[in-house]
Parts: sequence; C-alpha cells; structure tokens
Amino acid sequence: MAVNLQSPLRRVFIANRGEIAVRILRACRKLGLEVVVGTSEADRDSMAARMADRAVCLGPAPAAQSYLNGNAVVMAAMGTGCDAIHPGYGFLSERAVFQRLCDKHGLVFVGPSAESIEAVGDKLAARRIAERMGVPTVPGTDRVQTAEDALAFGRKAGYPFLLKASAGGGGRGMRVVRAQDEVAAAFGSASAEAGAAFGDPTLFIERYIERARHVEIQIMADAHGRVVHLGERDCSTQRRHQKIIEEGPSPVISAEMRGCMGEAAVRLMREVSYRNAGTVEFIVDLDSGEFYFLEVNTRIQVEHPVTEMITGIDLVAEQLRIASGAPLSFSQEDIRLTGHAIECRINAENARHDFMPSPGRITQWLPPEGEGLRLDSHCHADCFVPPFYDSMIGKLVAYGHNRMEAVERLSAALMHFKVAGIETTIPFHRAVLRHPDFIGNRVTTRWTEQTFIPEWISHA
Repeated sequence: MAVNLQSPLRRVFIANRGEIAVRILRACRKLGLEVVVGTSEADRDSMAARMADRAVCLGPAPAAQSYLNGNAVVMAAMGTGCDAIHPGYGFLSERAVFQRLCDKHGLVFVGPSAESIEAVGDKLAARRIAERMGVPTVPGTDRVQTAEDALAFGRKAGYPFLLKASAGGGGRGMRVVRAQDEVAAAFGSASAEAGAAFGDPTLFIERYIERARHVEIQIMADAHGRVVHLGERDCSTQRRHQKIIEEGPSPVISAEMRGCMGEAAVRLMREVSYRNAGTVEFIVDLDSGEFYFLEVNTRIQVEHPVTEMITGIDLVAEQLRIASGAPLSFSQEDIRLTGHAIECRINAENARHDFMPSPGRITQWLPPEGEGLRLDSHCHADCFVPPFYDSMIGKLVAYGHNRMEAVERLSAALMHFKVAGIETTIPFHRAVLRHPDFIGNRVTTRWTEQTFIPEWISHA
C-alpha cells in the first residue's frame, strides 16, 4: 500500500517514552493532530500516556519486548487508526527495516527513507560518501578485520588512534589506543561491545585528535529537494564519548567555518536525497584549526532544543509537516542565529559514584522558573523512574543574549532545581557551570574526564 505524503496527517503514533514522547505530543497538539502513545508495562502511568488521546501497551518493561518490537508498534498504530509513526530518538528511530515496515503497512514514518538511513546511518558508508563529496574526513581506514590490521595501522600512522564501531554511536564500541600493547585488548572489547549493542562487530580506525571540539550541524530537508542547515551545536562537554552539556552557537568556530560546515552538511545530505530532520557531526582540531566529518544521525537529536531556542523554529512540528508532504516553511536565507543557548542533560544518576543509575520514586520535583529557561521532562512529584531504560529525566535549557548570560541563567536555575527521592546529576552540572574552564570556554572532548571529574571528586 503506497503512502500518500500529500495527504495531511490526522493521528500520530508516538513510539517512544520519556521526555521526547511528551515533546512530540506537544508538537502534535500544536498542529491539531490526535495522538496515540505506545508504552511498555512500566510506563502505563507515564506523563505521555496521561496526556495522549489514547495509550496502548506494547509489551513488558524490557525494551526488546516493547519499544524495540517493530511489529508490535506497527500493529498498535494500525489498530488505533494512526496515519504516521514518530519514533523520536533511540529505539527504532534509525532502523531502516522499521521504516520499510511502516511503508509496507501504509504508515508514514516521521523521518528519512530507509535508503537514506542505510546510506549514512552506517559510519563507514557515510565516510565513503563524505570522501566522494569532498567533505574532509579524519585520516583513518575502512573496516579493520583483525587486531593485526589495527597493529599495522599503528606501525604506519602512529598512535594514538581511535577504534570505532561502524554501526552505532553513543560511545559504545569506541576505544582510544595509545600504544602497541593496548591494541589486542582494545580491539577485542570494542568489537564485542559493538556486536552486542548493534548486532554488527565491524570496526574502523580514525586518527585520535587530542584537543578536539565536537560540533554538529542541524539539517532539515523536505520531500521536494530543499535542504537547509540551521547552524551548529557544540557538544564538547562529554563523558565516555556521550554528550553531557550542549550549546549553540559554538563559541570556537568562526562565521566562515560555520558556513563551510553548513555547506558541507547540506551537500552530503542532498547527495543521499535526505528528508526530515538529521544531524551531521564534525570534529574540530583546535591545534590545526581544521574540521573533519564524523557521522550522521538520521533522527531528531536529544539536544534539538538548543537549536530551537536560537532560531525560533519548532523542529518537531517541522518534522511532522515534512512527513505530511509539505515543503519546508523556511529557506536558508531565513535562518538567523540569535543569542546563545545551553542545555544540561539531567540524569537519575549518582555522579560521585561513577554515575551509577538511581531509579526510584521521585518524592520532590521543584523545577526552576524564570526568563530564558526551558525544561523538557516527563517527571513530576510521585512519579517512578524505572530501571529499564536510559536514565535521562529531563533537559534544562537556558537562553541568553550572549554566552555569559546563558551560563549565569543556567547556573542559577540549577541552584533552584530541587529533586528528592533519587540521586540526580544536578550537583554535577552546578559544579561544571562554575568551573573556570567552562566559563572561559577552555573545554575539549576530554576535559570532563581528564580535568573536571578528578578535581571534583578530590574536593568532595
């Protein structure tokens, strides 16, 4: 059954949970769309389930039996008369097989085509396209089959280098190798982790950049061939290759570099006939001043509120409009980056004990309020944080006319954010925002682990 993308959507099935389910739901309401939310047994009483027109249980609490069960999601969407499925981020959002399943059953997938997902969702495939399009890439290899292949690279190109999983992200299947005697163990553990997490143990190698910033370009593209970039986000404050704090615009790139990055991202996405929201990620070498392509994320990002606050564009509503067949509601000339926004990912974790997850019932939830603040969350007093999923419970974002004003607003807001019953990373973020290196914009992708955490723990 063919999907008629020219027909307006009427009812959307949200195949996700937590804050992103609530975020999508609110965008649907803004556009006058009905909403059905799929939940696991653990999330039957979630905020999204309460807010939706209807909630359907997909299966037991484990994600493999609920949120990752593509057949169950499609059947639930069809059974409730939905026209489209919004996958959010994570779970089924970047699985080409799920997009094809939606298409087979006449459901609009709010995201790119399966062909685009396959073309750039795999890091090696995306790297090859970038090289073909003349987009700079980090010096490295195609797939490496064995630890001996990695040793050969080390002998030729030197150390350090980075082993990376071809099929995934989020820091899984990644290992920094600094010496020859680390290769065998690093290769074995990275390959095993990649196989377990993504079903594909394939690795490749990139030169490891010691002083790096992680900068990504937000892309929106419609089904009519228009591709627009909405500036960048700087995601350099990381732990174990996972983003902790994101901000935009990046305080380390020039207007000229922004233009070059944006043009490269648009060129790459146009090459694969991309549509809907996507992000092209780059690494900036602070020593050489060069930028290099890293990967493409074929979905809405966790940190999309940063871009929304500095552009004034509702990215999730735009996703839904694109999925209905409408052209982009803006052109490249319309994009203006105004002010500065910074986002903290707040997790139910004990940061002083190696970020150990802290599921449980929230007994107090008093979020901050004030000018320039935004909180995306699904939590409230007396809600239960289950142990089965990612531990993020909210995203606190502050906007200012400049970076310093945004830092000050976010720091003050974190001081007034009160949560009890579980441990959270709020104290960790408070300390980061007060650190002279963060205030002075001297962080790199290694700063959190190399500098901040050791100092913070030693002063506990």
